[in-house]
Amino acid sequence: MKREIIKTADGSVTIHIPEMKESYHSKFGAIQEAQHVYIQNGLAMFEGKDIDILECGFGTGLNAFMTFLEAQKSGQQIKYTGVEAYPVSEEEIAQLNYVNELQAHNCKDFFVKMHTAPWGDEVKVSANFTLTKRQQHFQEIEDVNLYDLVYYDAFGYHAQPELWGEDIFRLMYTALKPNGVLITYACRTVIKNAMTAAGFTVKKLAGPPGKREILQAIKY
Repeated sequence: MKREIIKTADGSVTIHIPEMKESYHSKFGAIQEAQHVYIQNGLAMFEGKDIDILECGFGTGLNAFMTFLEAQKSGQQIKYTGVEAYPVSEEEIAQLNYVNELQAHNCKDFFVKMHTAPWGDEVKVSANFTLTKRQQHFQEIEDVNLYDLVYYDAFGYHAQPELWGEDIFRLMYTALKPNGVLITYACRTVIKNAMTAAGFTVKKLAGPPGKREILQAIKY
């Protein structure tokens, strides 16, 4: 399938797949979306705590890089696992402007290190941030009680409804520790119902620009 690098409303870029009518990030602002959904309504819930994060949809590495930047400010210890079935290419990585748009020029080497890190290996990106990238489908995740926080960043329901069903969310529920949190940009009734059926307590939160609401699911 054809893949294009496009600029979003906040100046940051994303990858767009015309055939699927889907982008890796919101066209209203890739960085704005990541900040609002995953940082403010995910990571911020664990302020001051050492945590393990699972990202379903490592993609461009934007969520991981922004989490890394937050950890450098706070000193928080983070073990980050990114799952991605179809890694982005070197050519695409070279066109991502996140270092510039986040004004993180002194961290450019860390962004590069995240993308060049071998798949399947645990890599110490910095003193307090460890990254493991796994090339696998979400349906193949078999972790049990390992994570405090899940960033669920799959393609939208209209493109891949199979990634938003009860079976997937049961895997996520199992992967999370008790009181663990799953956060996602999505907010459809069918998705909320699937999360609830999987055992989560689900609530709607205000969304980022261009989106009314998002979902947060907690494993009690």
